[in-house]
Amino acid sequence: MPVKNRFSEMLPEITEWRRDIHENPEILFETHRTSALVAEKLKEFGCDEIATGIGRTGVVGVIKGKSNKSGKTIGLRADMDALPIFEATGLDYASKTPGAMHACGHDGHTAMLLGAAKYLSETRNFDGTVVVIFQPAEEGGGGGREMCEDGMMDRFKIDEVYGMHNWPGKPVGSFAIRPGAFFAATDTFEIKVVGKGGHAAKPQETIDTTVMASHLVIALQTLVSRNSDPVQQMVVSVTSFETESKAFNVIPETVTVKGTVRTMSTEMRDLAAKRLPEIAEGVAQTFGGTMDVNYMMGYPVMVNHEEQTEFAASVASKVSGNCEDAPLVMGGEDFAFMLEERPGAYILVGNGDTAPVHHPEYNFNDETIPAGCSWWAGIVEERLAG
Repeated sequence: MPVKNRFSEMLPEITEWRRDIHENPEILFETHRTSALVAEKLKEFGCDEIATGIGRTGVVGVIKGKSNKSGKTIGLRADMDALPIFEATGLDYASKTPGAMHACGHDGHTAMLLGAAKYLSETRNFDGTVVVIFQPAEEGGGGGREMCEDGMMDRFKIDEVYGMHNWPGKPVGSFAIRPGAFFAATDTFEIKVVGKGGHAAKPQETIDTTVMASHLVIALQTLVSRNSDPVQQMVVSVTSFETESKAFNVIPETVTVKGTVRTMSTEMRDLAAKRLPEIAEGVAQTFGGTMDVNYMMGYPVMVNHEEQTEFAASVASKVSGNCEDAPLVMGGEDFAFMLEERPGAYILVGNGDTAPVHHPEYNFNDETIPAGCSWWAGIVEERLAG
């Protein structure tokens, strides 16, 4: 089952959809135009059922096969939202919305799943039901969680669910996957460091929050170097250090420190959530100040299911000739919520030699479309073979 000829024929049409979405990016749950476009296309394709407003602005389409002796339902998921980035590609179809950009390729994911939905609606060469899932707010909003909390899995009787993401640096149309933990849990923290402000010439009369916060930044790295198992994965990054004063001669009363913790297991995640406030409290006591810690759980570890991963890899190998072992990814992915509710797998498809995702010069590679669509279709036609 190499790349299907039908998708090569459809490439100009799918590319047109993709570039239209790219030109009109929408952030988080504000995917109103994109969701309306998706619903319109699914109706045009002849989907048996179209549901909108799931997970606020998510869209679901139902496509029934020629038969349903299997009684099985496969879910296919694409994300629709953009990022709050100013685009710097110079493309003739670049973002028309200042400060918003499809810098992660969700425009390509949506277009590829639309292409697969059109093909599957035309052929219906499978025994069972396909549910195509178009999700908002993957980029930090937890749209996958909200669609699940809206009862999507039970409402549409989804048995398994599959997702895909483009990957710059891998050859166009190639695939990579791994079983088990794949993408990291992504938690965040905000720590308000409180001391006693004063004149920079009289530090002895203050409790210096900049010194306290500086020691905190260093101490937090002991979560990785002295608290976690060396063979486990953990990344702690302080990404913001902001004082309440911008003056040269003022020791500020407060400093706010923000950052992120990435882990690859529940054990390490729980350890970080416990130890980070304890470390902050210890530093505060050392200097005579206080620290108010807000530790926020984000996306859980995304875990591919063993049997579904093996199947997804076999389909990918038939499309591209090979499917490589993917590395662990310390970025987060809220497809994790769907994989907590149903067995399934998430795969990477090559985007070629392009700028990395989340970069102002990134662009989804339209040459990836036939392979991505063929994988979606292959998942359905092989899993629901009559």
